[in-house]
Amino acid sequence: MKNLLKIGLLIGAIAFTGCDDDLTTENTGKVTTGALLTNELLENSVRSSYELLSNRLNIMGQWNWNGGLVFQNDYIMQDIASDDMVKKWNVDGDQPWIDEINSFTFTSTNGGPNGLWSYNYEGINRLNLALEGLLNPNVESITGISPERKNQLLGEAYFLRSYYYFSLVTNFGGVPLLVKPVASLDEAYEIAVRADESRVWEQINGDLALAKDLLPNSKYSSDTEKWRVSKAAVIALMAKSALYNENWGAVPSMVDEIAGIGYGLNTNYFDSFRSEYTDNEVIFSYNHETNTTPRKGNGINAPLGWGFFAPSTDFLDAFEPNDPRKFYTVDVEHQNINKMLGSVNGTNKGNDDGPNNKIYIRFADVLLWKAEALNETGDYAGAIAIINQIRQRARNGVDATGATPPAGTLPDRPASSDRTTIKGWLISERRVELGFENQRMLDLKRWGIAQEVLNAKGINFQPKHMLYPIPQAEIDGSAGTLTQNPGY
Repeated sequence: MKNLLKIGLLIGAIAFTGCDDDLTTENTGKVTTGALLTNELLENSVRSSYELLSNRLNIMGQWNWNGGLVFQNDYIMQDIASDDMVKKWNVDGDQPWIDEINSFTFTSTNGGPNGLWSYNYEGINRLNLALEGLLNPNVESITGISPERKNQLLGEAYFLRSYYYFSLVTNFGGVPLLVKPVASLDEAYEIAVRADESRVWEQINGDLALAKDLLPNSKYSSDTEKWRVSKAAVIALMAKSALYNENWGAVPSMVDEIAGIGYGLNTNYFDSFRSEYTDNEVIFSYNHETNTTPRKGNGINAPLGWGFFAPSTDFLDAFEPNDPRKFYTVDVEHQNINKMLGSVNGTNKGNDDGPNNKIYIRFADVLLWKAEALNETGDYAGAIAIINQIRQRARNGVDATGATPPAGTLPDRPASSDRTTIKGWLISERRVELGFENQRMLDLKRWGIAQEVLNAKGINFQPKHMLYPIPQAEIDGSAGTLTQNPGY
């Protein structure tokens, strides 16, 4: 099996089951083709599929830095690649492949795209196996699982698969579309071809439609496991898909539907980044826990302790005077990325088993999608009202010392009917509100301003960089059935 795996993760890991030790460092309890179905296997198969969203270290191997596999690469590919973040507080030669992402000198052998590809396809692999078990027509009689629980697990699995494909299509364009376990090497080669982007988006939206109908009509899918995918998370990803495809008219009603389920802005900005599910704002996140077996802690705290991840000067300068979100994002004096640590005093820094959660979707982000859609459809007053709602929350909350920012902080944007002006306000607000939340690079690309913005700041972004290269190992391993993105 190890020889077969040399043809790449896409064909090797996805085509074959029962060889998980070659891919992961622990037994994750995934369902495998031909396995005796049990309720425990079904539960574990879906639970393990969340793991590729985790910041836990070494999910895909042991300290494979050059392969980009030590942790998932969202911060590198979306924040360091943008104008917000640099590799380290102190410039050094450590992990030069990250510097290549920052300077846009990377090639198709760089570890960043490889890690992004590998994490997503490993997640899809696990989900296809989970879905195979859950869709067995006799699963209820074989395992004793209730119809309600089966539907919930199916809904979670469909959402998670769409989430991984969302990451792939927005970063690589058209990618191989794998929706079931592959039984043979010949079949693996046959499907190792790139589907059109439109077909990938169809799959994403189809999975989300299935998930929405399967999940409970409640704020949480489980009151005891609030981290699980909820109906609101599904609707949010549907809205984000519509946004990325410029289906502006569909976005506002979806955002309103999420609000109707019970989500809204927290009173204080930083509440979303603390460790427990006690806020109104976080719609989807990975639930890191400390001192568990197997480990579920937030490993990104370790590289933070080694000096990785620092703000660019340009990012710091983007904040208006006295904006409390600046310190809540980064404490320059103590070189702490507070938002990533989930603390404002350095707690969790260096702890590779920390309890601080990884947030993927929160309501402030979703509200700004609605503002963007309203602006694009001519409801300028509605768009400005949402931008001001975000600013009001920031200025009315307390800062890290418990004090309210001084009067005049973050004044409301005035009335305007100039779409370009409002779009500029929106771009600025998204940057400071969502800094270091893996949104900036994707935003710049979908707005069509990445080259303009980054070139103006001395960053060598070129048209080919609108997509990352397919990892060269995948191209080589496919015997030519996979094609490379232009320019690489």
